[in-house]
Amino acid sequence: MIFNSLGSNYTFKFAFNALFSVGRDSDKQELKSYLEKKYQGEAILLYKGREAIKLALKMLNLPKNSKVGLIGFTCYAVYQAIKESGLKPVFLDIDQSLNFQSDKLSEFKVVIIQNTLGNPCDIQSISKICKEKNIILIEDLAHSIGTLYRDGREAGTVGDFTALSFSQDKAVDAVSGGVLIVRNTKYFSFDTGQLKNLSLTVRLKDRFYPILTFKIRKLYPYGLGKFFHYILKNLNLLSKPIEVDKSIVFQNMSNWHGKFIKSSFKDYENILKHRREIASIYVNNLDEKILSKDYAGNITLSSCLRFPIFIENRQNLVKYLKERGIFVSDIWYDAPIAPLRFLSKTEYNGECPFAEKVSKKILNLPTHINVLPKDALYISEIINTWLNTN
Repeated sequence: MIFNSLGSNYTFKFAFNALFSVGRDSDKQELKSYLEKKYQGEAILLYKGREAIKLALKMLNLPKNSKVGLIGFTCYAVYQAIKESGLKPVFLDIDQSLNFQSDKLSEFKVVIIQNTLGNPCDIQSISKICKEKNIILIEDLAHSIGTLYRDGREAGTVGDFTALSFSQDKAVDAVSGGVLIVRNTKYFSFDTGQLKNLSLTVRLKDRFYPILTFKIRKLYPYGLGKFFHYILKNLNLLSKPIEVDKSIVFQNMSNWHGKFIKSSFKDYENILKHRREIASIYVNNLDEKILSKDYAGNITLSSCLRFPIFIENRQNLVKYLKERGIFVSDIWYDAPIAPLRFLSKTEYNGECPFAEKVSKKILNLPTHINVLPKDALYISEIINTWLNTN
């Protein structure tokens, strides 16, 4: 059984350690020092990536309803962070690269880039315009830890702020966790004593999430995984990546999260190498008519969080793959501001027609550590067979 998400990054060893490991203050301090050196700024360790974006916007102390440019192909959490900061989100349409271009920038106070699925944006032009127009640049690395820009700089080393997310199914996955890197010295001051500590319930949910999702995946071949998943969700025993009805509060990263994030970074070069290898197999074996040439051409630069293909009758392929033990129904993204069920809660009003078109066709293939090269070849063969019969 091959899953796109649902604990896809976890091995039994990771899940076992998550249950019984004890983090220490020193783990967080070492992580903080590592990230400050890597991204050349002051690191503030938080519980969620969306907290990092909201905190960056709060630090700017901008006039109410100041315009913040964000990609019109992103997660609701980014939109939520902007709105709760009293600012006005302005949606920027994407192109074939799944990123927006520098000519879309206007009179913004802030611009947030995301390097969609790890594919590097045109940072040279974007950062140049931001400097010329005195626009604050936030690099959101939820998709792109390890991505390299075309000029050789690493994502996260260019903007005024860098936001990191270590949530479920990210390349560095500690169930939860976020960090804000303050790279512009004008905004260095922040009292971390304002951060709330995590409740015991939240910490226990995150601690048990790896072993529970590992078990769900293992039970799927026997017809029990779906039922077990349903029970856990209805009992509210699984950590949720997004809780739309709750405001974003600034919370302190636990020592436990710090330990697993620190550990993941130690092996991150191998993780990147694996993801790029799997993505390269897709590029070399899938029918090129369903690929993005821009994304496919940047595999050696990308973090390859997932591998996008573009299918007219997507649900038919999802069903076809499911029948063969490949579960890829969790679409990234199924709307310009996703998930689709949250779109009505936003002020989106058709500003991004190309993103709407892409969101109806995109299907993302897994690149995580539990997908082996032979699995990627198998997935490619099945998709090509389906294409030839449809």
